[in-house]
Amino acid sequence: MAEVILMPRLSDTMTEGVIAAWHKLVGDTVKKGDLLAEIETDKATMELESYQDGTLLHVGTPNGGKLQVNDLLAIIGKSGEDISELVKIHSGGAASQTLPIVHTAAEVSATVAATTSTAPTTSTLDVSAMDEVVLMPRLSDTMTEGVIAGWQKNVGDTVKKGDVLADIETDKATMELESYKDGVLLYQGAKAGEKILVNDLLCIIGKEGMDIASIVAAVKAGGGQANATPSAAESVQANAAAVVASPAVAEVNAQVINEGRIFVSPLAKKLAAEKGIDLKYVKGTGDNGRITKLDIDNFVPAAVNTTSSVAAVSSSSTSSVPKSSSPTVSTAPVGQVSYTDVPVSQMRKVIAKRLSESLFTAPHFFLTMSIDMDAAIAARAKMNEVAPVKISFNDMVLKATAMSLKQHPKVNSSWMGDFIRYNDHINIGVAVAVEDGLLVPVVRFADGKSLSQIGAEVKEYAQKAKDKKLQPADWEGSTFTISNLGMFGIDQFTAIINPPDSCILAVGGISQEPVVKNGQIVPGNIMKVTLSCDHRSVDGATGAAFLQTLKSLLEEPVRMLV
Repeated sequence: MAEVILMPRLSDTMTEGVIAAWHKLVGDTVKKGDLLAEIETDKATMELESYQDGTLLHVGTPNGGKLQVNDLLAIIGKSGEDISELVKIHSGGAASQTLPIVHTAAEVSATVAATTSTAPTTSTLDVSAMDEVVLMPRLSDTMTEGVIAGWQKNVGDTVKKGDVLADIETDKATMELESYKDGVLLYQGAKAGEKILVNDLLCIIGKEGMDIASIVAAVKAGGGQANATPSAAESVQANAAAVVASPAVAEVNAQVINEGRIFVSPLAKKLAAEKGIDLKYVKGTGDNGRITKLDIDNFVPAAVNTTSSVAAVSSSSTSSVPKSSSPTVSTAPVGQVSYTDVPVSQMRKVIAKRLSESLFTAPHFFLTMSIDMDAAIAARAKMNEVAPVKISFNDMVLKATAMSLKQHPKVNSSWMGDFIRYNDHINIGVAVAVEDGLLVPVVRFADGKSLSQIGAEVKEYAQKAKDKKLQPADWEGSTFTISNLGMFGIDQFTAIINPPDSCILAVGGISQEPVVKNGQIVPGNIMKVTLSCDHRSVDGATGAAFLQTLKSLLEEPVRMLV
């Protein structure tokens, strides 16, 4: 009996999947455990394995096609088995779905034939040897466009399966894109530093010497965009010029030292950003041309010399003017107007979009409470004497928050439009500041973890965030968020809710303040926390009760160990 395989739900927010590549073709023998296809979801590209032996009799869509969750993906059965009824039941009578996204030679041929059948052509498109049209993949759940951080392969280079084609900067991180095919890189849809929308034309891999102008036009007509140049013909000419540059172009670009991936130490990269130095003009003296701090310190841009010359001329001109006999006060400006325009990163764009939507859509209200941290300070000192990992105050706040959410499940909720989702699991997002913005890795099932486990996990996530090594699975699925600015000396602040959470806790620093204890004014260690609530799902009394429980746990931390 033939087995019907429907498009599985491979992530919590997935509604459809894109076939990145079929590894088995119709008619191929399939064994249990064989890789059938790679499916691109809203989170990542994942592998789908077969659960039975047989022959692949039907595929629901070709490479690049989209299927909704639970749509017909494939049918596996015995060779020659009649599957017409199964296809009819699961796809409304259609043998397969055909979508405008183009990935294979056959699809390109069909698209070109459809678009050129009504008009005479002067040349024919040979796509029989074509391997792959690569579209910009969706590399994170919120990604709408990617920036080419750097090409690892240039037009004309030989490409093997598994080679890194390019570094793509998303709103979350910079990720490497690997080739799924062997061939020659024939076309690039954008230059380093330029943007490409998801599903727009990224590059073409095929056999050397192919005429790709018609392919680019066909992909554009089918929905992909080759947005590096205004037209397909101009795109091909530009890429050809990149392979064989004219002497004039070579002379203009002579001062550019680094192209593509630039090897630079983290400290040198930070110093260059602070000084506004473009790393492509800096010669590295480290291993393999790596740019070091010394290279940045010794770098003198041409603009500085020009400015110095202008200043020298100005100074000499001024010195030639006769001095007045009476003292004068100069009214000349002591400085000059200057600024630097920095393109908005993908991460910053998504932060702006998501938090603007949150603030202007969710009716926020704020509850602030002061917590006496004397007992927490003493308990932390005792625990760190025996703890395998140093426990921070943030770890204690996270643990107390998780236990409080267990007692107040209405705070651990999400507004879903037509209903409110009350989460039984407790996944706490911890806001981590990185160079380009903010990431929120998630401590999962925090209520069931010890303080040492929480401390180790938060430290690992913080380091991975700073190294840009966080994966989509690390920042997805939070039910509550904590943002702590206490280490920066901030006493109190309010935070914007991180959707789809209903609440976020803003944690200030611990400061010594006069407090009243037993009728006496004594110094106390006070920490202020502010709970931002979405009034659609959380009321004031609910939020206040949650803060009372949090306060009691932090003021008597031994209760967290019971």
